[in-house]
Amino acid sequence: MLFCERLLQTENTGSDSAVSCFPGAKKARGATRSRSTLADAGFEELVRWLQGCFDQERSNVKGAVMIARAAFIHQMEDRAACGRISNGFDLISNYTGASCYLVARYDHYSDRHHDFVLTSNWPFDLVRSLGAVLVDAQARTSEISRCLQAFEPSFQDVDVAAVSLPEHLSPRVCLVPYNVGKVRLLMALLFEKDAFVSHDRIRDAALAASYHAAHFTEITTTSDSLSDLTDREIECLSWIGEGKTSDEIALIIGISRNTVNNYITSIMNKTGARTRSEAVAFAVRQRII
Repeated sequence: MLFCERLLQTENTGSDSAVSCFPGAKKARGATRSRSTLADAGFEELVRWLQGCFDQERSNVKGAVMIARAAFIHQMEDRAACGRISNGFDLISNYTGASCYLVARYDHYSDRHHDFVLTSNWPFDLVRSLGAVLVDAQARTSEISRCLQAFEPSFQDVDVAAVSLPEHLSPRVCLVPYNVGKVRLLMALLFEKDAFVSHDRIRDAALAASYHAAHFTEITTTSDSLSDLTDREIECLSWIGEGKTSDEIALIIGISRNTVNNYITSIMNKTGARTRSEAVAFAVRQRII
């Protein structure tokens, strides 16, 4: 109520001090009501009026009205049933105010025979240059970092000297890693230079992206090259999980040390792991061992 009283006082005096801290407050002053009108309207209408001010600013910045959260949820349910993954991410892009989106799988990116991009409206050259760099960097993060960063947006500056970025886009890319079951995905958003960016909306979008992607079996189904470990590779992986070295595994199984190392290299290529510990963690998540 103190906030409401200060707002009413500000409206009466004509000062911008209490309202200017909110995005769009000054631009929305054309819609300002008198003190008596606000007092009669009640708190709920005041909240709706303030939301309208903010939505007006978001509309001015983006150039189109950004949809409300409730409408976004209902529309995402409809898009999930349409059968096209790009439809859902077009809506997510609209909800966050982003101009371009890229969604890629990074949990098996070390196998370069895979097309790591699931859907994108980025220019093709930008996907192959900037998209590949971003996904590669995410694939090299540790397992604990992946867990801590899940569904949390972060921003990274783009090297405009090395990447040809359209002039109207901001050189900062928003990265949101998220999970769909056991699958690790990365959503990269590009905004216009003057765009309104809301962290809360981006977090909502990450949850919606996970929900939407879960409806597509081509994403949730584990790739054959990831799960098709040979019996000997699984045996080696099990002994690695027991803390055995290559020499000890070779002695136990009855093969040479070089053969064991070859199995381990194959395992890491198939799982996208950088270390033996990550390979074991992957096998545990997949219930292979």
